[in-house]
Amino acid sequence: MENLVVGIDLGTTNCAVAYTSTGAQDTAATELFYVAQLVNPGELVRRKLLPSFLYLPTELDFPKGSLALPWDKKPSYLIGELARSRGAENPYRLVASAKSWLCHDKVNRMLPILPWQAPEDVPKISPVDASMNYLSYLRLAWDYEHPETPLAEQDVLITVPASFDEAARNLTLKAAEAAGLKHITLLEEPQAAFYSWLDHQGESWRRKVKVGDLILVCDIGGGTTDFTLISVAEEDGELQLRRIAVGEHILLGGDNMDLALAYLLERRFAEQGHKIDSWQLHSLWYRCRIAKERLLENPTLESEPVTILGKGSRLVGGTITGELTKADLEQVLLEGFFPLCNRTDLPVKARRGGLQEIGLPYAADAAITKHLAKFLSQQDFFCPTHVLFNGGVMKAESLCRRVVDVLNSWLAELGREPVKVLESADLDTAVARGAAYYGRARRGRGVRIRAGAARTYYIGIESSMPAVPGIRPPIKALCVVPHGMEEGTSADVPNQEFALLVGEPAEFRFFSSIVRRNDKVGELIEELGDEILEMTPLEVTLQLEGEQGRLVPVRLEVKMTEVGTLELWCVTRDGKHRWKLEFNVREQDE
Repeated sequence: MENLVVGIDLGTTNCAVAYTSTGAQDTAATELFYVAQLVNPGELVRRKLLPSFLYLPTELDFPKGSLALPWDKKPSYLIGELARSRGAENPYRLVASAKSWLCHDKVNRMLPILPWQAPEDVPKISPVDASMNYLSYLRLAWDYEHPETPLAEQDVLITVPASFDEAARNLTLKAAEAAGLKHITLLEEPQAAFYSWLDHQGESWRRKVKVGDLILVCDIGGGTTDFTLISVAEEDGELQLRRIAVGEHILLGGDNMDLALAYLLERRFAEQGHKIDSWQLHSLWYRCRIAKERLLENPTLESEPVTILGKGSRLVGGTITGELTKADLEQVLLEGFFPLCNRTDLPVKARRGGLQEIGLPYAADAAITKHLAKFLSQQDFFCPTHVLFNGGVMKAESLCRRVVDVLNSWLAELGREPVKVLESADLDTAVARGAAYYGRARRGRGVRIRAGAARTYYIGIESSMPAVPGIRPPIKALCVVPHGMEEGTSADVPNQEFALLVGEPAEFRFFSSIVRRNDKVGELIEELGDEILEMTPLEVTLQLEGEQGRLVPVRLEVKMTEVGTLELWCVTRDGKHRWKLEFNVREQDE
């Protein structure tokens, strides 16, 4: 049986799959897998993207048998293009943005909560199950087309945002395993995009960059914005690449832009006497996405009609029709999401209400250029020499030009040269292609980016102090994973022992920082400032036979696994007892 490496871009808005051989040839081609999916009832089409949407149909939604798939005659869920289009008509039965929910630590991601705020009579699934269903769909579609190389037997690289914390990474692994995949490795999306560029360039990449260069990967997709910096260095006379910084997880992308355009048309409809309800607004949101993509991809078009179903007998044909123009895109997208700004203009923090709906933690400021200014300022304003764009949003040349113009204005202030743009072959599929290339590079048939942990991680240590009424002992942060710790390596916390509570419930608190890059393993931080953020705590009972409520002296070991997740071990003095803490994954989620 032929061995393959398969890259899966498990995107917020779209999924893509690419693969390559692990055979002896050094330059094996990277191929796309076109995913079979329903685009209309009974109409199966193969496309390079599988929209990350899941629709929960009723018996009356579609004609009997019209949802049959070659590998599943009676699917419980509808996934892909038809799910997205039908969901625009009935949003209360549509699961969207499951990937964003997967990293939202204010909800239990293992509980059936999606579609969010849907009526009680609508069945629900968990964010993990939604991700599992997308991956399971891809596996079944792949196995139908490639029965001789089942996906479960191949090496699979699944991409995640660079800003995903360990909880989201572990839950992604949980979803992949539940989908029947076995040989899984996680890879950061911006790195995958850069690997795709390397694959496209071949050996000529060494002539495009030089020692000292700093590449900014600007990844703006349907739901998120991610920034990564990759440096070019020299080692033993060879150019080396290292990922040196990643940004925060910013829920801001093409979906926000489509909604802004929908609000623009909603105001125009209101001026014409048409009041739009929330159901129609969701449909308008979907229609604006289609119109936006057509306008951005076709330079000859000046406008695009947008039509939604109306309500009431006054409407001819039961529809409301408006128009989206290129001038609208200029006003809403460029000025709203990519405004010209100074390098000191940071995102505005909106004043928050005392009571809020529970939902996704969207970015308060829509200005992506300001988020970029914040990211670079956190790196002591590292000055990029090159920029690589990724994500469906950046298919628009006008948006790329605006980002380049803003970057160059900042660099000119600092007396630096303008950035050079690294051309990407296909922004829709670059992440999947790059993941497949990385799988080949791991076998020595390609260039690897040295990365390791994107954050510095800490565990909370409760201070020993006399009891004081109403005062809890202060928490110190012990560095257990330094920034850049390599995959497949482990470390001991040196020369320190701690008291571990066994036999009864205990809370373990975890912290992380994307800014503090010089903290060493075993370093104890006594003052927790804004640079160190608390993560989801873990409440668990660690058992020791015959012991209850006892404090046991332990030393700490940490391991960065090959798949890119972290394990923290508590080991007794004699080494006879070991307890593993799944880093930042709540037991109650399991």
